[in-house]
Amino acid sequence: MKNKKADQKAAKQKHLEQLKAQRRKGTTLVRPAPVLTEKPSILIVCEGENTEPSYFNHFRITSARVTSVGEGYNTVSLVNRALALAPEGLYDQVWCVFDKDDFNDNDFNSAIQIAEANNFGVAYSNQSFEYWLILHFIDHQGGGMHRDTYNDKINQHLKPFKVRFDGNGTKLIEEDFSELLDGIDGKSKRKRVDLAVERAKRNYHSFNHANPAKEESSTTVFKLVSELLKYVQ
Repeated sequence: MKNKKADQKAAKQKHLEQLKAQRRKGTTLVRPAPVLTEKPSILIVCEGENTEPSYFNHFRITSARVTSVGEGYNTVSLVNRALALAPEGLYDQVWCVFDKDDFNDNDFNSAIQIAEANNFGVAYSNQSFEYWLILHFIDHQGGGMHRDTYNDKINQHLKPFKVRFDGNGTKLIEEDFSELLDGIDGKSKRKRVDLAVERAKRNYHSFNHANPAKEESSTTVFKLVSELLKYVQ
């Protein structure tokens, strides 16, 4: 009997020692080898040479590589330019940014179709990119608004801030204006860029997209901006 108890005690002690050894092994302080993750790369090919690229460049993006270029091409020719630029950088995403303006309806619709057939994102505006800027400040419900009135409408809302938007392809380099675009709206207490996304999305979904050239006023810039906001610090 005595030997049996001694054997049980020895077995129990051995088991405890094994458990201690396993715990010590499980709490090793050896650091795993670092894993390098490649930042996604995004190419934005813009019709406008100044306004659009400087708008997209003002986002404080930290977890992606974004290249925004203004090419001076329009509709189908812009998409063809994107097709030429895309292979140079092995981009994860390519976006085409262009306006309806007075361009032929067929060219505008064809540009959208060609871009989408090549898996490019499309950020179009009907009539022009400034409509997207307007949605940062007013809740326009869609419907006709001629682009000749865009700058005046933007400046009506900028007047209290003593900032002026000068269109005609100028750069959005004024720091005050950039801050206003993604700053806080005084009435809603929400970020203006978030309001613009919400308003543009609602207006876009009010159409059936059978003929985007006739869908005024609308813009799909909200799709591109929503993507960029994923990578903002």
